[in-house]
Amino acid sequence: MAAALSRALKLPGKKGSELGEYDPLTQADSEDESEEDDLVLNYPRNGLGRDGCLGAGSSKLRGGRSGRLVGADDEAREDDDEEEEEEEENEWRERLPSKSRQDRDDAKGTQYWSHRDSARDRGGEDRGGGPGPLGGSGLGVHGADAEEKRLRVKNTVRSAFFLVPLVSAASLVLLCAFLIPCQKGELEKRPQWERALGNAGGVTPPALALWDVDGDSVEDVFLGVTEWTNDTRSTQGNKVYSAVALSAVSGLVLWKKVVRESVMYIQCGLQYSTQPQSPVVLLIGKSVLMAVNGTTGKTLWSCLLKNIESQAVLLPDLQGDSVPDLLIATLPADEKLALSLTLLSGRTGAKLGHPVPFNLTGQGKLIGPLLHETQQGAYYILFGLGNVEAISLRDIYFRATGKPPITQALRRKDAGWEGLKETNSSSFIHIYRGSDRVQFLLPLVVGLGNNHNSLDTASNLNSSKSDWVLVYGSSKLSVLRQKDIRKEWTFTSARIRSQPAPGHFNDDGILDLFIQHFANGIMKALVVDGANGNLLWSAEFVCPHLVLETTVIATSTGRSAFLFWASDPITAQKNGTKTTVSPGVAAAEPLIRKLFLLHPAHSTILLELTSTTDTTVTSAVSYQERQKDASYITVSSRPTPGSEPGARIVKSMSLRAAITKGQIVRLEEGNKPGVFEVNKFFRGLSFKQ
Repeated sequence: MAAALSRALKLPGKKGSELGEYDPLTQADSEDESEEDDLVLNYPRNGLGRDGCLGAGSSKLRGGRSGRLVGADDEAREDDDEEEEEEEENEWRERLPSKSRQDRDDAKGTQYWSHRDSARDRGGEDRGGGPGPLGGSGLGVHGADAEEKRLRVKNTVRSAFFLVPLVSAASLVLLCAFLIPCQKGELEKRPQWERALGNAGGVTPPALALWDVDGDSVEDVFLGVTEWTNDTRSTQGNKVYSAVALSAVSGLVLWKKVVRESVMYIQCGLQYSTQPQSPVVLLIGKSVLMAVNGTTGKTLWSCLLKNIESQAVLLPDLQGDSVPDLLIATLPADEKLALSLTLLSGRTGAKLGHPVPFNLTGQGKLIGPLLHETQQGAYYILFGLGNVEAISLRDIYFRATGKPPITQALRRKDAGWEGLKETNSSSFIHIYRGSDRVQFLLPLVVGLGNNHNSLDTASNLNSSKSDWVLVYGSSKLSVLRQKDIRKEWTFTSARIRSQPAPGHFNDDGILDLFIQHFANGIMKALVVDGANGNLLWSAEFVCPHLVLETTVIATSTGRSAFLFWASDPITAQKNGTKTTVSPGVAAAEPLIRKLFLLHPAHSTILLELTSTTDTTVTSAVSYQERQKDASYITVSSRPTPGSEPGARIVKSMSLRAAITKGQIVRLEEGNKPGVFEVNKFFRGLSFKQ
């Protein structure tokens, strides 16, 4: 029915010039209209403009056959309309499933008339959009302008979405390039300095310690200095002794403290609860122990003692004043006795009671004293001459003061350790006693050496609860278990000249040991497995005529880097021979000492960081946590012309900066790993404390 109604109403007509709607009531007045008007109205429905697909020579066809064209077009349009109406009816049925059939027919009719009006409007656009038979007033032009404007806005938005992230990314890259310096340039600018301080006293190492006292988060340098006066250099009485604090960043002198005798030891880190920001520095001479303010160098207290033989040992608080107390070894007044232990107040430096003398049967090098806390929480002091003995801190305090300790923790004893005494009346527990004299005894803790003679509680916590490394008989190396005082293993080599350096060479989590020994003009460096005493690594070098402790640094890889001094390495050839210069030739030339860095990830390669003809007598490492770097600080003797004493040179060198300029030294023939791989690995290393 809807199709029939549509055909009945499809009459030629006009749009109202005002209402813009189709009016079927005006159809009777339009019968006398010309066929040209019909063609004008109908051509747009067939997709043809005024000139459409007809050429200039087809005007007769347009005039003479207009009726037949219109008739054919009407039939084609009716067929098309019926198909469109059926599609629209199906669409409306889907859209309006709940409507009645009559409602759907009405809606369909309305849609049909809207469709015809929109088609006529399009026809107006095709004719140019100006006023014409449809009565439109440029609606096509306005629609095209609106569409063009909409497309322009859309393209602008798309361009903005593309350009804004691009400009932001480019700006970020440029900002990073200007504000974040190049890594190589930054490494070259890191503080490296050299300063001459006083006169060299041979190869005897001066007192050296590290601690941050100027608040820049970098450990500063404390050094014992000896200087000659200007008037004469002929007598010992014209020497001036002092302790100097240097900034680790610039090498400038922070303060200088003149003392009356040579400084043997410098120890840092003792803190008072009333002055938490001012660490205390201990200056230890042969007969004077002095505490100074680490920031200013001002004297806090001093204590006169006779024949001081050791560094100070940090003890728990013995008096209840919230300040750790100290213990120091001295020679007793009675020459028949071997050694005395003296207790001192950490706050005032006053003696606690009187010195406690001991008659030690052994002979040899002084070992300790060291503080040890057992698994039961009991405190013992380890010391000896050639042997190693232990005595309860409670017994020392009672013998010094005549009364038991104040705190309950200090009154405690370990039954397991006490059972190791030979007799109940004996005070000593034998840690090691044998025919081979002890050369070194140190806690099995990484970074204990390197002149970090710290007196803060945190630094002493791990070292007082660990196992020990024992070197005895000059060539035997063992690890002593603290739980039962038994040897874990024993490694035998040639004479060990320097203190072993614990570090992580393999990845088993157990500290390994780096040692050096010298024989026949050859220095041999070895790494011994801390788990079983097996040899992990070794290399031979021309002897540098230098005895200096190896420095061990923790790295970002989880394993340690080992820094040591040597001369040229002796490399093994494929035929089994070794290449090096003869000792006679080496002696005739100035001996060049080289600083090597060994990392277990590339154990066949050494990185030569620097070389010098100076004689390095002691060294230490200062860490920079923010930069993940470390500074290697050395104190050297530099020869001077003539008979003048050599100069004492203090030098600081950034390790990461030195690595970028380091030279690769291969211990074995071959090209693997490649240079690029090695450089990439070492330059990616970072250091931590």
